[in-house]
Amino acid sequence: METLRHLVVLVHLIGFATLFGAWVVQAFGGKREFTRLMNIGLAIAAVAGLALAAPWGLAEGVEMNYAKIGTKLVILLIIGALLGIGTGRQRKSGSVPAAMFWLVGILTLANAGIAVLW
Repeated sequence: METLRHLVVLVHLIGFATLFGAWVVQAFGGKREFTRLMNIGLAIAAVAGLALAAPWGLAEGVEMNYAKIGTKLVILLIIGALLGIGTGRQRKSGSVPAAMFWLVGILTLANAGIAVLW
């Protein structure tokens, strides 16, 4: 069971890497827009993260940190909302507001930082 949990952690990290990597490519590649790959990375990270939030495969006596899980979930929902709103604006006007674009990258990095440091 522990091996399965480690595989889900790996999938969660792949989702984060896909989202953040796609954002970095857009941020430093000159054209700042939201891509379908960002949405795919967000979905992978979300599904794997929710699977990790379930108390399975943990050793006895290990307690879940529900404050951390809740904080990461709220940030994930904000990122999802920003991607959704930004994609809609991008279709309409052809561009994403700069603040919205940079906030997605900052929040994605913050979510990873919370996972590692908290």
